[in-house]
Amino acid sequence: MSTSSVVPESWISSFCALLGHEYFAEVSEEFIEDDFNLTGLQTQVVLYKDALEMILDVDPEDDDDDDNEEEEEEENESGLADGQERVSDRNHADRRHHSRVASDISIIESSSELLYGLIHQRFICSRAGIQQMSEKYELGHFGCCPRTNCELARTLPVGLSDIPGDDTVKLFCPCCLDVYVPPNSRFQTVDGAFFGRTFGALFLLTFPEYDLTKRGADVLSPMNSRITADESLLNGMFAKNIAPNLGPGHIHEPRIYGFRLDEARNYAEQFGESDDDDENVNANGRVTVRRRPPGNARLRQRNPNGSPMQLSTNGAESEL
Repeated sequence: MSTSSVVPESWISSFCALLGHEYFAEVSEEFIEDDFNLTGLQTQVVLYKDALEMILDVDPEDDDDDDNEEEEEEENESGLADGQERVSDRNHADRRHHSRVASDISIIESSSELLYGLIHQRFICSRAGIQQMSEKYELGHFGCCPRTNCELARTLPVGLSDIPGDDTVKLFCPCCLDVYVPPNSRFQTVDGAFFGRTFGALFLLTFPEYDLTKRGADVLSPMNSRITADESLLNGMFAKNIAPNLGPGHIHEPRIYGFRLDEARNYAEQFGESDDDDENVNANGRVTVRRRPPGNARLRQRNPNGSPMQLSTNGAESEL
């Protein structure tokens, strides 16, 4: 009878599997263990060492055991044979460890989430991280643009600030170059600094071959979502991928009974009109002349000094 051993899930895998963390990539332990990738994070996270140990699934008791072993070696070298003193030191270390776990476990957990988020911001801008995010982008894990004229274009998670606590994560649409609040409320508690401001633009420059004009089922096939090499480039990006949904036919044009709104009329309503004939410049920069209406279309004015039944029409007086 064989027994199968179940490998416990790592902290990173369990964190990314939480509800609302679908945007996150799984940062490799090799990336985290490289001290260069963690430069400057020590001053931003409380209990940094404990948080890092929790992310890497390092048992905090290992450090205490190492300390005890070092103390025993020092005692043996010094020739101390007092076993009671060594036992008291071990009991003191156990009490210290128990006190730390009981009082700081909640702080360590929150610090671990913050530290992982800051590491994640750097990881998704690396070669391995951005490749992992590319796979999630192709599978549509980041959702689609809510704008009607973008026709379900795929979006990217970005932050409006690199400082934790400033704002929550937003969805950036490469087709209309705008950002939107995620439609599901579970994403509205994720810190935007965990993705940062660099990722969105760097993603488009790293993968310029994605055809942002594809819609619907076309984006499900990787072969259909790539641009051929014969397309023209502009600043490292294919010209057809630069805000493809902001051109003519992709911006709503308000109309009243089928007629477009007159910009000159809006200008006249805003700045007013004079009674005399004058020249004005409309919104298109053209000079327009407002003329008085013909006599038969003008309002008839009553002569204040004459009979109430006396009217003046086109300069000719008449009395009813």
